[in-house]
Amino acid sequence: MTSIAAISSPARRRKLVGAGRRQWIGLLYVAPAVALVVVFFIIPLCMTAWMSLHNWPLMGAHSFIGLDNYWAILRDTRFWNALKFTGYYTVVVTIAIFVVAFPLALFIERPRPLTGFYRTSFFMPAVIGFASASLLWSWLLNVDSGLFSPAAFELGLTEKKVNLLATFQPAFWSIIAMVVWKVAGFTMIILMTGLQSIPPDLQEAAMIDGAGPLARFRAITLPLMRRTLALALILSVAGSVLAFDQFYIILRGGPRNQTLTAVYWIFNQSFVSFKLGYGAALSMVLLVILVALSLIQLRLLRQPEGVD
Repeated sequence: MTSIAAISSPARRRKLVGAGRRQWIGLLYVAPAVALVVVFFIIPLCMTAWMSLHNWPLMGAHSFIGLDNYWAILRDTRFWNALKFTGYYTVVVTIAIFVVAFPLALFIERPRPLTGFYRTSFFMPAVIGFASASLLWSWLLNVDSGLFSPAAFELGLTEKKVNLLATFQPAFWSIIAMVVWKVAGFTMIILMTGLQSIPPDLQEAAMIDGAGPLARFRAITLPLMRRTLALALILSVAGSVLAFDQFYIILRGGPRNQTLTAVYWIFNQSFVSFKLGYGAALSMVLLVILVALSLIQLRLLRQPEGVD
């Protein structure tokens, strides 16, 4: 017994040393990612929370004011109007994106002639940055030198060149069209991966049992795509709540400040009025709202118990 213990004790020590070494190697691999998260998320988040408790002008000394900035938010009707418009925009654009992206995902999911071409073509707008896409559409929507309005006039579809950005409804739906064109391809790829993860045997068995396309979609496709739908929905909602570039570059908040989003108002207070403390408080409120929305979506689209 003594000899066995003597042999196993060094082996156990070597095993523990090897496990510890592997653990340190694993920590070394994740250290750069942890450092990036700490430097570019945790520290800025803490600084923003600290700034929100101060009267923090761009120039001059800042002073601690406690929760005064948050009390001021309750009386800021412009912020609540911007938040209301952001919610309306988020609902409309999210529905529009999924209405376009889901049929495209179904179309490109199975191999067919030119599938690679279709996938690339539909996805290409997602590669363009929002600022660049907004500049492109700003030109396309220009009443004089753009494409849409002059083309409609030349084709006889309108009696004169129509300024699509002069009134709320045409301007709003122009932004919706631009965002769907830009984002639908990205959402399509996410949904396509979910469709491809569904076992073909289930679809074939349902077809043998006489289930039609709509029944298979409702009973098989949607339930098995809960996680994929949750991911796509959270990304879409988060991006819509944080919308800024397209409204700033194309509309400048117009017409008549009717398209001010929450982030646009935060930008206005922070970098136009130079109320950095108040802008930080607005950012913290928007962060809480965004986290709450994400949790609600995860709750609603949670995988049922017992389903992998």
